[in-house]
Amino acid sequence: MKKFVLLCLFILGIGFALFNFKGLAQGGEFESIIIDFKEDIPITKISEDIQDISQQYGRSLRLNSIFSINDRVYVVEGNKEFLRKLKRSPLKKQTEYIEANYIYHQFDAPNDPEYSKQWNFHNINVEQAWDETKGNGVTVAVIDTGVTQVPDLKLTKFVKGYNFVSDKVDAADDNGHGTHVAGTIAQSTNNGYGVAGIAYEASIMPLKVLSSSGGGTVADIAEAIKFAADNNADVINLSLGGIGSSHLMQEAVDYAYAKGVTIIAAAGNENRNSASYPARYPHVMSVAATDATGVKAPYSNFGAGVDISAPGGSEAGKILQNTVDPSSGKSVFVGFQGTSMAAPHVAGVAALVRASGIEEPAEVVNILKQSSRKIKEDPLNHFGAGQLDAGGAVKLALKGQITFKDFFRWLRNSGYLNPGFWLDGGAVAFLPKLAMVIGSYLLAWFLRNYLPFTLGLNSGLILGSSGLFFLQGLYIFDLPQWPLRLFGSSIPELGNVVRGTASLNPVFASVLIPFVLIVLLLGHSSWKWFAIGSSIGVAACLAVSAAIDPAVWGLGAGVAARSFLGINAILCLALAYVASQNEKQRA
Repeated sequence: MKKFVLLCLFILGIGFALFNFKGLAQGGEFESIIIDFKEDIPITKISEDIQDISQQYGRSLRLNSIFSINDRVYVVEGNKEFLRKLKRSPLKKQTEYIEANYIYHQFDAPNDPEYSKQWNFHNINVEQAWDETKGNGVTVAVIDTGVTQVPDLKLTKFVKGYNFVSDKVDAADDNGHGTHVAGTIAQSTNNGYGVAGIAYEASIMPLKVLSSSGGGTVADIAEAIKFAADNNADVINLSLGGIGSSHLMQEAVDYAYAKGVTIIAAAGNENRNSASYPARYPHVMSVAATDATGVKAPYSNFGAGVDISAPGGSEAGKILQNTVDPSSGKSVFVGFQGTSMAAPHVAGVAALVRASGIEEPAEVVNILKQSSRKIKEDPLNHFGAGQLDAGGAVKLALKGQITFKDFFRWLRNSGYLNPGFWLDGGAVAFLPKLAMVIGSYLLAWFLRNYLPFTLGLNSGLILGSSGLFFLQGLYIFDLPQWPLRLFGSSIPELGNVVRGTASLNPVFASVLIPFVLIVLLLGHSSWKWFAIGSSIGVAACLAVSAAIDPAVWGLGAGVAARSFLGINAILCLALAYVASQNEKQRA
């Protein structure tokens, strides 16, 4: 009986979900209809169909814009009743589809007092990302109400856009929404004026699809998406949406995605348990909004379709950028709130990730999700994969890469930029020092990027290879030095501590101790990794000693000592390999 009740509840839940999804997909407002003719239909036949509709219904079809010619996308004024008539007419056989040209809106934010501090940038850890990149070479398409080059966008790079509302090149903003969004992405920064942008060395492509009232059609938005993809945009930001699903829109999204464009969209401001369109489409990253404290903004949509969260602001703190006042056309600094403000945060960080060398949109999205700050308790999916982390995203994007900035910073922090390091010892010591510097950096890079991290494995590796070497130079008055030498020594050096010699004890400087550790600890789930790490560390220490200072008790410092150390280094590596072969658990 209990199983039957659970089955009934499950079926009932599916019914509610499907009902809700259908309402979301088909409940939008529209004033015109999209007719997409098949591409193999002759132009003469299309002309005849256009005349038939004009004569029968007294309505004229028109191309949506000059970019609609190849796709044969036409629009005609009409309501739901007219849409039903067209779908039942013979015209249906000549078309790919006939659907509503839904009107999507910007996600409006209340016009509240200005907020003078960009808390949102601190929340996403953008300063760490700026240490590596500012987005140079990346183009972000802002599909919105247009973009006006207000004073704090004067130093921002722009590429050619288009105005799909008026069918002209000039895509100036007559609303203020699009300019505000563009400012979050790439406001001119370090110019001694105004506020900052996330990817301020990126280029903005202004594409106007929303009118001064904030509304725009699916056909215009879809064409803008294709325009962006065809004109080398790397990232698209869509701070707009509605509740109507569209084949034309999804086709445009798929087209842009296939051309390598990362698409970001706002989840919507209805506090509803599902994202709006186009955020809900596959291949679009949907962004929910958080407030200054990091919790879900009260207006933000959540649940189904939400991929990530980012600062969107609230009454307690809004997102401040430079934009235009639609009533006067003048430049203003004003705070907005909404998922429209959250989406450009993600688009800006996506630009930073692209500038770091990640090009495939699936990889960009994956990096944004993986690097986000996870929220442990999120049963209603307020945050998606987590909260946006710009610094973490760029760090993950650069993982495995040797960048000049990274190498230069490492040289500086290690003291290798001090001229004395290179001059001491003369020309004879120069090449060994150069090899040491490059080799140690490559080793650190390898360990950071490719060696699984666990406390056991890494502590074993460190203690086996170098010990706490910094303690050896520590002097404490009236205390014998050997305890510090003991704690500061690697495993192969332990036999030298009391005697105070530089020659290695063959018992410690061999495979013997790693073998004993692995035999004793291999059955333990955590400590086995300490034993494996120690074996690798000892192998490294012995190999270095064999190459640079092959001094062993009883074997001297010649070929015999070098051979002994080299053979034992190989045995230690082989032992670690064998011990880790059957391990399925990632360290």
